[in-house]
Amino acid sequence: MKIYIVSGLGADYKVLERLVFPKQHEVIFIDWLVPKPNEKFNDYVIRMAEKIDDAEPFYLLGYSFGGIMVQEINRVKPALKTVILGSIKSDKEKSKLIKIGQFTKIPRYLPVRMFNIKTLETYAVFRKFFDPKNPKVTQYFRFTDPYYLKWSLQRISEWKFDHESNVIQILGDRDIVFPVRNSKPDYIIKGGTHLFPVTKHKEVSQLLNIIFI
Repeated sequence: MKIYIVSGLGADYKVLERLVFPKQHEVIFIDWLVPKPNEKFNDYVIRMAEKIDDAEPFYLLGYSFGGIMVQEINRVKPALKTVILGSIKSDKEKSKLIKIGQFTKIPRYLPVRMFNIKTLETYAVFRKFFDPKNPKVTQYFRFTDPYYLKWSLQRISEWKFDHESNVIQILGDRDIVFPVRNSKPDYIIKGGTHLFPVTKHKEVSQLLNIIFI
C-alpha cells in the first residue's frame, strides 16, 4: 500500500527523512505547490490531491501544516487512515496565537515582502528561546516562496474543520506551535517539541509501524 506524505509549512522531506516506515508500503512525498493568485483553498487542495492514485486503498500522513493539508485531501480522496504529526485535528485546537490571527486577520494584511529568508532566520532565533534543544529550524525550510508562505499562514489562521474518525493524531508534549493541552491526541511523544519527527524519530517510527500495519 502507498503512504502519501505532506511535510510542514515550507519544509521538504528532510524533516521526516529519519522516520522508518513499514517495508511493505511505498512512501511517496507530495511537494508543496505555489498557490495561484486568489486561488481558493479547496481548489489548491484538489491540485495537491492530483498526485494520489485512489484506485486502490492508501494512507495519508502529514506533518504540521501538512497535517492540515492531508485532512483536507482526505475529504477529496478518502484514505484508509490519516496520520497527523505535530498538527491539529480541528480548528477548536488552535493555539491562542493562531486564534488571534484568525480574529484579527493580521496574516491577510501583512505584505508579501515580509515573508523572506531573513524573517525565517529571525523566527529560528526566536524559537531557540523556547526550544533550545531543537536542531536548526532553517535547515528544514526548503520551500521559501514569499507568496506561498503568506498564503499558508492565512490558511492556518482561517482553517475550520471537524475531526474525522479516521484521523490519528501524534503530538509532542513540549510543542509550542500546537500545544498538547489544546488536544486529545491518540499518542503523545514525551519530551517532543514541534520538531519531534527529527529529535524523537525512533519513538515515532515505532508508532508508525504499529499504525500502518
